[in-house]
Amino acid sequence: GAHAIGECVMLIRDGRQDIMVAGGAEAPICLMGVGGFSAMRALATSFNDEPERASRPFDARRDGFVIAEGAGVLVLEELEHARRRGARVYAEVVGYAANCDAYHMTQPAPEGEGAAQCMALALADAGVRPDEVGYVNAHGTGTPYNDAAETRAIHKVFGAHAARVAVSSTKSMTGHLLGAAGTVEAAYTVLALMRGLVPPTINLDEPDPACDLDYVPHEARRLPLDAAVSNSFGFGGTNVSLVFRRAA
Repeated sequence: GAHAIGECVMLIRDGRQDIMVAGGAEAPICLMGVGGFSAMRALATSFNDEPERASRPFDARRDGFVIAEGAGVLVLEELEHARRRGARVYAEVVGYAANCDAYHMTQPAPEGEGAAQCMALALADAGVRPDEVGYVNAHGTGTPYNDAAETRAIHKVFGAHAARVAVSSTKSMTGHLLGAAGTVEAAYTVLALMRGLVPPTINLDEPDPACDLDYVPHEARRLPLDAAVSNSFGFGGTNVSLVFRRAA
């Protein structure tokens, strides 16, 4: 989903399209989907009797992601084209980057090098300084490896400002939508910018010492925002970061 958004943005920037529809959908709750991720030991198992508590990104007791189904679609349009037809503009997509660190089939690079590079490239593409970003919608799967690596990546990119950035994982509430996650989470990021309301990371009861950022635990937070980042970091080391600005 996040790749689709980024590629559509590139086509619009290049003048090849005025308006495009970008989305992602996934329905993996089937024998092969659940069985495959279970065989990889990627799924949460410690809260099987309390499934509402199972998705717990950045928590010390996280042990995997909660598989989920869903879909999301965004309409992307060249700004002046949208204004001419009187369209409601929710936000601007101002930066996109994608890379692949190819570290491991299922684990991210432990120090977050690829993710950090991806965020830095997206910010450079957007012309946005790290200290202008108020919110990061984290990939935040709830796996032991991802959350610590993503935290390190955010530290690398944002430096001293990392402590002042609100970071949350909406997967704590939706589970992992796989191919739909990037688009749905982009929509959450846009809504956070529009409404000045950052979604929380629920189930963050015992923060992991390796995850030491402001993850907006338990409750949404009112926060005026001008720029935000949405991260999508998939298996095999494929990374996407999108940068959004609040609509003028």
